[in-house]
Amino acid sequence: MAVHDDCKLKFLELKAKRNYRFITFKIESQQVVIDKLGSPEEDYNDFAASLPADECRYAVFDFDFITDENCQKSKIFFIAWSPDTSKVRMKMVYASSKDRFKRELDGIQVELQATDPSEMSFDIIKARAF
Repeated sequence: MAVHDDCKLKFLELKAKRNYRFITFKIESQQVVIDKLGSPEEDYNDFAASLPADECRYAVFDFDFITDENCQKSKIFFIAWSPDTSKVRMKMVYASSKDRFKRELDGIQVELQATDPSEMSFDIIKARAF
């Protein structure tokens, strides 16, 4: 599975320049390509709404939070979205290429696997960030 150069470039922009709140990726013609870019003003609800209900996606989400000590922090989440309603073949392709793709994105701090929106609710993201 090839990874389009744009995927790495946009991820570096999210990580270093914070140009994006999230990026979703899809597999198309045997390669991982960018699906959507979320602007810095968008929030977690915008991100969750951008994931299709019946297709797999990879996503990175830059989660900002304030610690108990009142420090502003952020963590980059990698989310493998594989809804139960997506095609079995699609789920297998995404599952088998996930680790290789994730290795291309240096700087991911938390990984989540979700088959249903409740498995990646805001509360779960928040709990995993600490």
